[in-house]
Amino acid sequence: MRYYSWKTELLRISLPITLVAGACAIFDLGIWPLFAASLLACAWLLRNLQRLSDWLYSGVDNEPPEAIGMWGQVFDVIYDMQRDATQNTTKLQAMIDYLHSSFASMSDAVVMLDPLGNIEWCNASANDLLGLREGDDTGRQLINLIRSPAFLRYFDAEKYQAPLEMPSPVNSNLSLSISVSFFGQRNRLLFARDVTRTHRLEKMRKDFVANVSHELRTPLTVINGYLETFSEHGGENPRWDRAVSQMLQQSRRMHMLIQDLMLLSRLEAVPKGSDDTVIRLRPLMEMIREECGSAAKGTRRIVIECDDKIAINGNANELRSAFSNLAINAARYTADDDTITLRWYRDDDHAYFEVEDTGIGIEPQYIPRLTERFYRVDQSRSLDTGGTGLGLAIVKHVLIRHRAELRIRSVPNKGSVFTCVFPRSAAVAVTPA
Repeated sequence: MRYYSWKTELLRISLPITLVAGACAIFDLGIWPLFAASLLACAWLLRNLQRLSDWLYSGVDNEPPEAIGMWGQVFDVIYDMQRDATQNTTKLQAMIDYLHSSFASMSDAVVMLDPLGNIEWCNASANDLLGLREGDDTGRQLINLIRSPAFLRYFDAEKYQAPLEMPSPVNSNLSLSISVSFFGQRNRLLFARDVTRTHRLEKMRKDFVANVSHELRTPLTVINGYLETFSEHGGENPRWDRAVSQMLQQSRRMHMLIQDLMLLSRLEAVPKGSDDTVIRLRPLMEMIREECGSAAKGTRRIVIECDDKIAINGNANELRSAFSNLAINAARYTADDDTITLRWYRDDDHAYFEVEDTGIGIEPQYIPRLTERFYRVDQSRSLDTGGTGLGLAIVKHVLIRHRAELRIRSVPNKGSVFTCVFPRSAAVAVTPA
């Protein structure tokens, strides 16, 4: 398509007017022929403008009017732009329809929300899991339809890093995992998945571990008692004495494992009670220091840094178990003359209990899995350290019950820092004893 500039169009209009003006001057025709020529030029421009207006009003999908010069160029450019826009719109609509059909076929509930939280679209599964009707609830506020307090807090907080687990608002026997993410101009996409089967399997696992641990405790106590009796009255046969000593050692280790399993099962299954008390940290840390000295092979330098103006509000037995596990872990994974620091302090936002050591440290790739049950970085040390592999799992669950979290920093061959981060509300100001 040839390109016409404004100069060409100016020449097209001014040339006839110039010729008429010259004729008027030569033949002394007066100003009226020039005035008529100017009117004709204006009429031509207005006619093309009217044709453009009529074409745009009738819809640019029709073929553009025939025109010359810049007017023809304008008609053709608008027509091409509209044709490209139509093609792009068709592609986008096809993509939207494809996504809608994909979401509609999902067994998970899918809800699209505008920036104000109004429902723009939802699939059929949203009716089964959330009670939302695809056509009737479009345009309505989601928080007016799902009134669960847990969901309202989750939705309004806009902290969607972790999913929310809650009962289905239409069937309390169903457990849902709800995740929300932002897209576009603060639009939101909500997914709800039925995790009832997973929850049931998890409950079966917890019940199995709790029941087996409970049933094993009695026969193990009997076995342990007889082994202790044999150990006390041995001495006739050194070979048997050595075997009895090893069996007694493993029996005690199994007893510790069962105790930890039962504690972990209780932490997972039993809701946190209201038996919170104000706990001063220095006496607790002194007690933990004595336990570390007994658990460690060799000597450790254990330092206590405690802000005596601050106590913690929580379950004394659970917190003692968590802090003790962290300190004893540090004692087991440090060498002679290493330093372990027990630290309690707070800042403007949180309160912290830290266990810092100068031990062997942990490689970064192992840190995310440390709180898994029975997970060990070095399996060869399991017998040497005498632990059960459940200590950090117990710590994690105790902290969850106290609305806290465990943070781990470590540098190989330099040491580790295990920090229990409590909300500021857990710290209580007290008068130093």
